[in-house]
Amino acid sequence: MASPTVPEARDIGARRPVELKRTEQLRAQETRWAILNAALTEFSSKGFEAASIRSIADRIGMQHPLVTYHFRSKEILWQAVAEYVFERVREERDTSLSSFGPASAVERLKLAYRALFHFTVAFPEFHRFILQESLGSSSRLQWLADAFLKPLIGWLLPQIRAAQEEHALPNVEPIVFHYMLISLTSTLSGFGPEFSATSDLSPSDPALAEEYWHTVEQLVFGAFASR
Repeated sequence: MASPTVPEARDIGARRPVELKRTEQLRAQETRWAILNAALTEFSSKGFEAASIRSIADRIGMQHPLVTYHFRSKEILWQAVAEYVFERVREERDTSLSSFGPASAVERLKLAYRALFHFTVAFPEFHRFILQESLGSSSRLQWLADAFLKPLIGWLLPQIRAAQEEHALPNVEPIVFHYMLISLTSTLSGFGPEFSATSDLSPSDPALAEEYWHTVEQLVFGAFASR
């Protein structure tokens, strides 16, 4: 009679490669995330041209061939960083909208821009990453616009128009209103170092960030809400 332990041993042996594969996949994903975060910091602080694969690897104590194993070139890595951060932005926006249920157009806008603001406070490199490409005309900026900025704006502009029709926002070109809000979402992240140098306050302080955004909402949305 065959030993009853043989099938169990066979099952255990079969599971080990699966578990090993899962562990390797998890480790590879964690490595990719580490590379993407380091690359975001590098690109946002130096710009694409000055950044290098080697300096990105040095930020996380990694051999640069491992970076190129996951991302074959600096251009591919830059695009992966863009996809990574904009996916996070979409997730933050969608989570914020879904957590509050149905809302008016102006409330949807407040939630969307508030989510973007909180994301930029947590990741100040985000706006700087885009700004680096905006400092000059590049094919990368156009790629960002086509792949991410236009779809994001394409969702926001109808909300702005709807809120204007409800007399909840000033009657200005929707794209102008959008970039006004974008400038306000980037104040703490964009002026962070200067802000810290001229005051004893930290732009990353959650209480300060909440107070700031409450003021923005009062200034931008409050006047029309009180009519």
